Amino acid sequence: MPPNARYYAREHEWVLMESDGRALVGITAYAQEQLGDVVFVDLPEPGTRLTQFQKLGEIESVKAVSEIYCPLAGEVVE
Repeated sequence: MPPNARYYAREHEWVLMESDGRALVGITAYAQEQLGDVVFVDLPEPGTRLTQFQKLGEIESVKAVSEIYCPLAGEVVE
């Protein structure tokens, strides 16, 4: 998937809109490189409603713990 198919947020998250109306959220390659080896990810349960820019979860690596922010409002489906 080309990088220009995604919408990027300032905090290094991205969104890819899928054809069925769902959105896939991830972090940028830069953020992944800065984190190093990821040891734990804390994400919300399905059914959780989030507002744009609300804290979505945390990523813990051997270097640091970083917060993930929701780049758009919606409900976690999986």
